[in-house]
Amino acid sequence: METVLALSIGVLTASGVWLLLRPRTFQVIIGLSLLSYAVNLFIFSMGRLMVGEPPVLDPGGTGDLSNYADPLPQALILTAIVIGFATTALFLVVLLASRGLTRTDHVDGREPMP
Repeated sequence: METVLALSIGVLTASGVWLLLRPRTFQVIIGLSLLSYAVNLFIFSMGRLMVGEPPVLDPGGTGDLSNYADPLPQALILTAIVIGFATTALFLVVLLASRGLTRTDHVDGREPMP
């Protein structure tokens, strides 16, 4: 399971960086989104992956804390998802305004000369 998670984080990061280096603004926005998803998965994996274990302590039991997942990374991920949606929406509005003013969606505002 850890191998699949590490590979997915690596693929998301590589795809995000590749898209960030593209000349079109929409591709840059998608690259930022992929990078944020990769960081979210990385932070989520820091809370330890436990399969088949209860998420909280039993009411009457003493329990060993090493058998339970850490809830802090999960709360951080939920916050990061909400902030990511808001910034993506802001980027898209700025993209539309920039495209309306410059008549192109190239990152520097100019099409490359042939």
